[in-house]
Amino acid sequence: MQSSTRFENISALKKSFPNEQEIWAVDVAHQCLHRIHPGHALLTTPISSSRFGLGNAVGSLKTPLGAHRVCEIIGKNEEVGQPFKSRVPEGEVLKTFTGGQGDAILTRILWLDGIIPELNCNSKSRYIYIHGTHQEEKLGQAASQGCIRMGNQILADWTDSLQDTLPLVWIGTIDAHHA
Repeated sequence: MQSSTRFENISALKKSFPNEQEIWAVDVAHQCLHRIHPGHALLTTPISSSRFGLGNAVGSLKTPLGAHRVCEIIGKNEEVGQPFKSRVPEGEVLKTFTGGQGDAILTRILWLDGIIPELNCNSKSRYIYIHGTHQEEKLGQAASQGCIRMGNQILADWTDSLQDTLPLVWIGTIDAHHA
């Protein structure tokens, strides 16, 4: 199992996980997510990781590093902008995604389970997700409270297009974005 939290480029990252059908690589240094799927074009979108930095301590509100498995997708096929509370759809669907306080969880939840015992094994119990946000204007900068925020429409599109296998989610730094 690859425990690296930094890769020279996307090609090196892919070589470290040769058996994965799909990898969502979160580059925290550049605040973007690369969707890597063999035989398909590389897709990239801005994200927001934690404004409190990187780390795995319980209660730290930091984004954990390393390889994770999506252990559950919540909200698949819900309306874009659907708020969630305790992983249950609750409240009125938002139609605009700018402004506001807090760290609303919208549209979809991809619940992450850390798979590197010495690094991120508590990610699931810390409720670390990839989820939509009501503050899309902050994508591209560290602004969350530990989770990975994505734009709502692209999160819905990417999540709803997933087939039978769930992606590996790797969180770290990619020095160069060429293949």
